[in-house]
Amino acid sequence: MPDMTDARNRMVDVQIARRGVRDEHVLDAMRTVPREAFVAPGYEEFAYEDGPLPIGHGQTISQPYIVALMVEAAGVRPGDRVLEIGAGSGYAAAVMGEIAAHVHAIERHEPLARMAEARIAAAGVDNVEVHVGDGTLGWPEAAPFDAIVVAAGGPSVPAALKGQLKQGGRLVIPVGEAEFGQSLRRITRTGPDSWDEEAIGAVRFVPLIGAQGWAEDGRRAASSHVPGQNSGKTLPQMVADAAEPLPDTEDPSFAPFFDRYADRRVVLLGEASHGTSQFYRARAAITRHLVETHGFTIVAVEADWPDAAAVNRFVMHQAAREFEDPAFTRFPTWMWRNTVIEGLADWLRVHNGTVADPDRRAGFYGLDIYNMRGSIAAVLDYLDEVDPEAARIARERYGCLTPWQRDPATYGRAVLSNRYRDCEDEVVAQLRDLLERRLHYEAQDGASFLDAAQNARLVRSAEQYYRVMYYGGAESWNLRDSHMFETLEHLLQARGPDAKAVVWAHNSHIGDARATEMGAVRGEHNIGQLCRERFGDDAALIGFGTHTGTVAAATDWGGDMEVKRVRPSREDSYERVCHDSGVPRFLLDMTRDEALRRRLMEQRLERFIGVIYRPETELMSHYADAALPQQFDGWVWFDETGAITPLPPDHRREGVPDTWPFGV
Repeated sequence: MPDMTDARNRMVDVQIARRGVRDEHVLDAMRTVPREAFVAPGYEEFAYEDGPLPIGHGQTISQPYIVALMVEAAGVRPGDRVLEIGAGSGYAAAVMGEIAAHVHAIERHEPLARMAEARIAAAGVDNVEVHVGDGTLGWPEAAPFDAIVVAAGGPSVPAALKGQLKQGGRLVIPVGEAEFGQSLRRITRTGPDSWDEEAIGAVRFVPLIGAQGWAEDGRRAASSHVPGQNSGKTLPQMVADAAEPLPDTEDPSFAPFFDRYADRRVVLLGEASHGTSQFYRARAAITRHLVETHGFTIVAVEADWPDAAAVNRFVMHQAAREFEDPAFTRFPTWMWRNTVIEGLADWLRVHNGTVADPDRRAGFYGLDIYNMRGSIAAVLDYLDEVDPEAARIARERYGCLTPWQRDPATYGRAVLSNRYRDCEDEVVAQLRDLLERRLHYEAQDGASFLDAAQNARLVRSAEQYYRVMYYGGAESWNLRDSHMFETLEHLLQARGPDAKAVVWAHNSHIGDARATEMGAVRGEHNIGQLCRERFGDDAALIGFGTHTGTVAAATDWGGDMEVKRVRPSREDSYERVCHDSGVPRFLLDMTRDEALRRRLMEQRLERFIGVIYRPETELMSHYADAALPQQFDGWVWFDETGAITPLPPDHRREGVPDTWPFGV
């Protein structure tokens, strides 16, 4: 068997420690026990991936993080006597055996028990005894125990296990109806007949079968009923009670539900997919209301700056540029070239026509990084008008990017392979020179300078982005979101101290990254996190979700748009909790019900559909662990949704100004 020490250490560092497990006993034990020795033959190469693996008899070896979380929660210490229920592969028992004095593990499947026994011995752990029996009854011959860890979900906490704890002992067990997922609980014995109970997080385990658990047919075993236990409301019922039902997005009473966020400097609206009509229409209604009623002057979207600038010139009644291509013709065109954005642009133009003070008009701006070619053209066009000599120098500097402007991803590959020098010094120098002439240029036309300066920033950031993207990891993601946040800051500064912004982006950009595995595991930040760190309570983060319906998306990057059926949400997801509430459309204010907030803090899966949607790999490609109340201040729910309607490729309108951005 190959040496997998490096993979084991990486698992501990990335999957476990980054998620918050701090107990050195646990981390050291998981660095020691070879997980590859406990998986089924043929799965060794997957042993250190972030997920469970099959071991036979319908059982799995748990995700490494869950093993670490449960052992840490149980407070296993040197010298302890430990009981494990559900030995399975034997891996968790071996990990606890590395820490404790003695471990008793119970497995109801005798073949699994014998296999676990052999694997534990082969791993060099000699203080674990594996027994065959009903784990819900514990192992009274060896009681009392300092810690009990149950690796299966029961309908309630078995009384037998509570009775086998020492005073001060800890029992960790998943509890809950299988259809609603389970809550990982820690029960601490505080006296002869008293226990404290606390929730740790949401989990999904196989059923705990036995006299004080579930029956084989899935019903609650007769002796598992405990008077007064589990008599409270389910999580979906709690959501239903706290949810504020919403009218249709076109109803005038829809947007005022969001007045509670109108005093914030920044309101961020994040959708769970890039191609869902209800999300776009809801954000448009909220945006119109914030602009018209509450004086917001910045609409900043997850779109390329030069393309959004064409829309901005239209809504601000400014002249079009001669060189300008139609807006949003780069993949994915439907994300911004759709009927909702066209309608919003028309509305903003009409609204701005009624506002006498140009500083109080609402602009439409792009935050994203991709259209390097358009940004270079915009900088050169601006300098041609205000400073021809500076334009000549800029052309020389940007010349090194000329071969890559239409396909900038190839630039990063060329630099990586040392076949072409990178252009970092040139694009940084160009931005620096432009900013050093700021006062001179702004005196001629402040709005045009803002556009040129931001395009120069985009070229600088894009050069960095395409240079680092071939290395993978968090660096390119973080660079992109940092650029979007810095663009937002520049807009707020340029529009004045009273400026307020509404931001449109995907949930993975809006929801605070620290509350998801992208931040906890992959070390990625996003614009939502950066706004919270910068603006504190002056930033409102509002997410969107759905259960099922259709979505406009492609199968591969650069592919054709398709209207795809969205699979019903997984049972272990936040989306399924919302669906099971029975409320078809609602706003959930995360500050409204503290008990609900605590329940929702238990991590669950959350779905993210971008411009690519692959239903056949949905769990791996579109779900991630999250803690919803830490991600968002509010959550907008549409139980069933439909695909956005794109503008046709040959879309034209008669009688529109020449600044109209959606023509071809």
